[in-house]
Amino acid sequence: MTDKKAKKKAQRATSNVFSMFDQKQVQEFKEAFGLMDQDRDGTISLDDLKEVFASLGKAPKDSELKAMLEEAQGPINFTMLLTLFGDRLNGTDEENVILNAWKNFDPEATGFINTKSLREVLTGEGRPDDRLSDMEFSQMLEGAPVDPKGQLDYAAFTKQIKRGKEDD
Repeated sequence: MTDKKAKKKAQRATSNVFSMFDQKQVQEFKEAFGLMDQDRDGTISLDDLKEVFASLGKAPKDSELKAMLEEAQGPINFTMLLTLFGDRLNGTDEENVILNAWKNFDPEATGFINTKSLREVLTGEGRPDDRLSDMEFSQMLEGAPVDPKGQLDYAAFTKQIKRGKEDD
């Protein structure tokens, strides 16, 4: 396929991607794109990814980075990045699978998980590379349905993950 045909195909594939996200989400993705596009040329390249990972103290193999870049149907500009995020969100597990995962943290089947206990598990157990940092845990629960007692309504959170936050 010629470069021109690849670009046209990528444009067609991404034409409705902006309708998948609200304005705030698009702005957040735009900021993330700006952080990843290290050389500010409007696309994310192998060198851009290397620099981003290096700034996080990681050094993945070139083959891993190339595999990431090859997930796109063309050059990774901002619209393509949105498409990839959209595909990932649409590709998440079904709601019942996510709910069943949460139920492992709720042996009494109350529908709620104590966030303090959840933090201890997710930041303190498992292999070091699999643990969340305190900041990552806090970011994960940002905007989540947590009551004043620190109880996470995981059914509502699952809906929020899958469908987005409902407007009040």
